[in-house]
Amino acid sequence: MTTTPAELPLEILYDEGPCLVVNKPAGLLTQAPAGIDSLEVRIKAFYRQREGKPDDAKTYLGLPHRLDRPVSGAIVFARHVRAARKLSSQFENRTIGKSYWALVGGRVEPDEGTWRDHLHKRHGMAQAEVVAAEHPAAKHAVLHYRVLWQGAGPGGGDATLLEIELETGRTHQIRVQSASRGHAVWGDSQYGSVEPFGPADLELRDRPIALHARQLSFSHPMTGEAVEIVAPLPATWLELDLPHVQRG
Repeated sequence: MTTTPAELPLEILYDEGPCLVVNKPAGLLTQAPAGIDSLEVRIKAFYRQREGKPDDAKTYLGLPHRLDRPVSGAIVFARHVRAARKLSSQFENRTIGKSYWALVGGRVEPDEGTWRDHLHKRHGMAQAEVVAAEHPAAKHAVLHYRVLWQGAGPGGGDATLLEIELETGRTHQIRVQSASRGHAVWGDSQYGSVEPFGPADLELRDRPIALHARQLSFSHPMTGEAVEIVAPLPATWLELDLPHVQRG
């Protein structure tokens, strides 16, 4: 039987002072309303257990950024308000380094490039779309990509492994910008992918897509130390047996 996100252990990548970086499993919400499982809930429980606090003790946890539910990879949390504010400032000022790996359909050309679009998050929906620059709610979206590998995917169709650096951070940005160019992220049926990714017996909400927050770099908010984290790939990626896809 397939392991669900709820059954996966917390994978800690960095734990120093008020900063904690974990490798988020795909299929798990970063944050959710009370009573619903999320990465935030699990990390608060981790801190309460480590500090010997009761299960109902109030626990502060700052979330300077989010990862979409079906996305895996490195995400940083802050244990107190000062650290959260300083990390949030780095995200706002774009001094945080973020790179993603994405397996997408088709052959992306050229081998390196920049995608610029204007995106709009649809009202009341967890979905975004490309719109004209003059759209009243348009937000400029910019990413830079580099092709790591191209070839036939497990199903025989063309596939491309991309390394992506975000210049902006819009809702579903990588997913929308890729799909709008005919290169939907594998497994991302919300944006048109027909390629399977991950265990077929998982419920739709628990299924991963082939998008992984591979690297995260920032200045430690209290010490100023340069921190660079590489998040190992989950088993779903390793099962593809593609070049460049390896643990570590």
